[in-house]
Amino acid sequence: MEYEYSDEELELLKRRRLEQMMLEAEERRKKAEEEAAKEAQRQAILRAILTPEARERLANVKLVRPELARAVEDYLISLYSSGQLRGVVDDNTLKDILAEIDVRTRREIRIRFRRKGG
Repeated sequence: MEYEYSDEELELLKRRRLEQMMLEAEERRKKAEEEAAKEAQRQAILRAILTPEARERLANVKLVRPELARAVEDYLISLYSSGQLRGVVDDNTLKDILAEIDVRTRREIRIRFRRKGG
């Protein structure tokens, strides 16, 4: 059974769909702006608490292991936010933090070989 839409109904449907798409686009834009603002705030905090050498090291780690870099950033920001961080974090301190978090977050990978017929 086929239904014929009148021109008015079709225009109404088109208008509703366009309004819906515009609302969704606006929501996506707002969400992207909020995320960009949060990221800018994170980067401002990291610039304030890390020495240039430590920031460079963290940027290099982010290229190779973004999940580790993110975990370290989260850790440093939480220390800063709670007032537990005194002074700036230098490169050697960052190395220690990276090693500690790497050990905590690293998953052990096991490879097992099965022999045929055995």
